[in-house]
Amino acid sequence: MDIHHNFPDLNKILWEAESRKWVPRKFHNHHIPIPEWYQSKNATGSELSGWSLGRWSQDGMDIHHNFPDLNKILWEAESRKWVPRKFHNHHIPIPEWYQSKNATVAMETRALLGWMDKIPFVLGGNLQGGELVVTFPYDRTRQSGVLKGATPTPDDPVFRWLAFSYASTHRLMTAPTRRVCHTHDFAKEDGTINGASWHTAAGSMNDFSYLHTNCFELSMYVGCDKFPHESELPEEWENNRESLLVFMEQVHRGIKGVVRDMQGKGIANAIVSVEGINHDIRTAADGDYWRLLNPGEYSVTVRAEGYSLTRKVCEVGYDMGATQCDFRLARSNLSRIKEIMEKFNKQPINMRRPQQRRPGT
Repeated sequence: MDIHHNFPDLNKILWEAESRKWVPRKFHNHHIPIPEWYQSKNATGSELSGWSLGRWSQDGMDIHHNFPDLNKILWEAESRKWVPRKFHNHHIPIPEWYQSKNATVAMETRALLGWMDKIPFVLGGNLQGGELVVTFPYDRTRQSGVLKGATPTPDDPVFRWLAFSYASTHRLMTAPTRRVCHTHDFAKEDGTINGASWHTAAGSMNDFSYLHTNCFELSMYVGCDKFPHESELPEEWENNRESLLVFMEQVHRGIKGVVRDMQGKGIANAIVSVEGINHDIRTAADGDYWRLLNPGEYSVTVRAEGYSLTRKVCEVGYDMGATQCDFRLARSNLSRIKEIMEKFNKQPINMRRPQQRRPGT
């Protein structure tokens, strides 16, 4: 711990009071009191060592980075050229070791995992403090040992738009006159950054959501002060109110629909693929799906086990509201043959009629 730089930042408190014209009537320009939060923060060391304070569970685990590292699993499969024939580029299963009782997994993380598997989330955002920026996946660099470096997902254009939709409507994130929170001026980058470009972090909630579910998750760092005073909360709300509303509206951007069989029954777990984007999604229990996309024309293919694949062109406009793009799948010839074989106890079907024996033979 650097003792010389381990004291509370009273400069910030004084300058903030001066900017609000509280000095000298409401606030002294000397003997500035030590903030209450300093005692708890100082117990973990400097601000950088306590960066995850507020994300820790009661057991001392950083919940935001307590998820299984599915990036490594996917990238290993890609390096072996298993994708897509032997390994899917989406809905990557959770490793067995992670699900064991002895795994270092917080109860809060396990609750989140159950929540994600139960509800087909489409868009998500986790709010954090200590900076003014929106980060998007991937949060982990491909090369081990590399501390930071751009690591985009196949849906990078969509993620960049989602991040910009929040940052651009925030009252401070893109303001050219705002003060820099620490050393990096994110306002010069439209208030957004790829997570791995900032600092690499394995097992993040954002990467896990993207690789294990259909949900596109981002992190919003909504203020420089990681521990704002109660009196500052109304102003913080106003800083973020419009951004939150605009961000939630983005869930209606892209295509949506229902995948049904020829009898009109929804098909669960059907794979929805968009040409040119190496990341698929799956239908929910009733066959419905939602796929975030930027405006444009897309060739969409839907496939499901036991059905012939179907392809159609879906167009996404600039107006708010997802484009309805439904699909009907017919049973494949192979699945029909398998059904008939099962009906006859899986015995091969003799398509030729048995020959009648001639009299006297």
